[in-house]
Amino acid sequence: MDAITTDMDFDDHCAEIVHQADLLSTGLDEGTRLTASVPSCPDWNLAQLLRHLGEAHRWVEELVRTRATEPPPDTALRHLPRDTTETPAALAAWLTEGARLLAGTLRNAGPGARIWTPLPSGSPRFFARRMAHETVMHRADATLTLGTDFTVDQRVALDCLDEWMELGSLPEMFDYHPDRRDLLGPGRTLHFHATDTPPEAAADWLVDLTGTTLAWRRTQEPAAVSVRAPLTDLLLLIYGRAPSDNGSYDITGDAELLEFWLSRVLFG
Repeated sequence: MDAITTDMDFDDHCAEIVHQADLLSTGLDEGTRLTASVPSCPDWNLAQLLRHLGEAHRWVEELVRTRATEPPPDTALRHLPRDTTETPAALAAWLTEGARLLAGTLRNAGPGARIWTPLPSGSPRFFARRMAHETVMHRADATLTLGTDFTVDQRVALDCLDEWMELGSLPEMFDYHPDRRDLLGPGRTLHFHATDTPPEAAADWLVDLTGTTLAWRRTQEPAAVSVRAPLTDLLLLIYGRAPSDNGSYDITGDAELLEFWLSRVLFG
């Protein structure tokens, strides 16, 4: 679980938490409508999205700082009032403050400390990577809400997708999501290829549903359904932030299998 399949390491993930929070915050100005509904998280408005992310940073920071052996209360993550009297500037400052606090606590603990984690790992390495990508994807949610462009560094996007595949293929996921067993069946394979990366990026993912577990590997292989698109578009599709019929995707093969898979593996 601790293995990182791209060239991003613990320090990179800590830095990315701050970088992504800064990028998100700079997109907020005095004209930002915090009551705007978030298309990719329709139960939330923009203020709730930002508060969720900031509270998640602080929740993890407490856990790492105290070397928790069990999860702390997550009440703040569950109760997100829709109304806010805060200005966009105040909320942006609060968000970046929490990101810096989390990154500093992670660095102080170091990647080898032993703590509780919700999935196998037991070290700050898990949370550094998870929170980096959590911040990336909620920045994507904010850009969708604000109607601005979302771009992300290639190696960050690759690492996001690798982590998504790794977490989604853990056997424990069947305990949390028993309906994902319905995905398994003969001939059920999906291939995702990034069209805008150099060959050395090896930006190909094969999802194999033909066995007794949800498996994946980085490879170019024939599949029941194949999806070709720029890397960022693949990231948004697989994380459930973009529909497959928006014109960005070249899909060949069993499109129904793709939609079935996407519907059952929604992130979260």
